[in-house]
Amino acid sequence: MSEQRTEREPDGQRAIRVMVVDDHPMWRDAVARDLAAAGFDVVATAGDGEQAVRRARAAAPGVLVLDLNLPAKPGVQVCKELVAAFPALRVLVLSASGEHADVLEAVKSGATGYLLKSASTDELIDAVRRTADGDPVFTPGLAGLVLGEYRRLASEPASAAGTDEPKAPELTERETEVLRLVAKGLSYKQIAERLVISHRTVQNHVQNTLGKLQLHNRVELVRYAIERGLDDE
Repeated sequence: MSEQRTEREPDGQRAIRVMVVDDHPMWRDAVARDLAAAGFDVVATAGDGEQAVRRARAAAPGVLVLDLNLPAKPGVQVCKELVAAFPALRVLVLSASGEHADVLEAVKSGATGYLLKSASTDELIDAVRRTADGDPVFTPGLAGLVLGEYRRLASEPASAAGTDEPKAPELTERETEVLRLVAKGLSYKQIAERLVISHRTVQNHVQNTLGKLQLHNRVELVRYAIERGLDDE
């Protein structure tokens, strides 16, 4: 994260509130400095899992840039606790590990994206912006892995506890259309271009759908769509 880029948020938009969690002080400070220079509002940093949970609850970031390998409490547990407490929180894992098991565990815990630490500063800045917008952001090669895991999970038999689920609320035609494209792995930007609507409208449809279906994040939403075969239509 050596190169830096100074950038302002567009007029009329508040800076994205970001928190950086990493146990290496020099790396943590460098990431926080680069994000601040790019126009983000870095509201907190933390060096271990317990500290991360406490400070995130107090600082209320919109995006959490999170390392997985943390003392006191592992990153996946931090992610799980904070996403459960704050469903609107977006989590971008920034890790040195590209192991498939680590990526899948992070996504299952509620992470929106996964970026390797070998990424450039510009890639990180772009990833944080897209994460704030709700787009899934993955280092090239990992997105297909995650979508494959969605499909595997969706193929598992439903639990006995789910056999008496009430009928799902009815979605509008447009919400179903957006859900189908989400299940196919398209980003919000790609969906907006495909349907000739704004990025914000796509986000609104997704949020409405999550609320209607009582789901918490994109992982659950994609699984729901795949279970109903929407990705094959």
